[in-house]
Amino acid sequence: MLIVGHDKNKINRLKKDLGSKFAIKNLGLAQQILGMWTMRGKKNKRLWLSQEKYIKKVLDRFNMKDAKPIGTPLVAHFKLSTELCPSDDKEKEEMSKIPYASVVGSVMYGIHMTRHCIFSGNSE
Repeated sequence: MLIVGHDKNKINRLKKDLGSKFAIKNLGLAQQILGMWTMRGKKNKRLWLSQEKYIKKVLDRFNMKDAKPIGTPLVAHFKLSTELCPSDDKEKEEMSKIPYASVVGSVMYGIHMTRHCIFSGNSE
């Protein structure tokens, strides 16, 4: 469990209440939680979460570690159509070897877990 807050007294009270009902251990400042790395900006009181290592593992798993980053994977005027689908059994067999659902699912997991997460200590 990661506890984040502005008021250290309230955080300590919460930890004490949880400790009275459950066996807990305070591991100090979080460096990693649920596979996400944390980075702190002490001056501006911000916490950033990073999935960089997870994304690198996904790229490695699907042999895409040398892929070049790009803002938009397809040009804006590109239109998908049934003409782009495999047209014969050989093409269908080749396509079945590519784990598209796994790739998309893995990337979507990373996107949703750290979707522009910045926790600010200020009321910005």
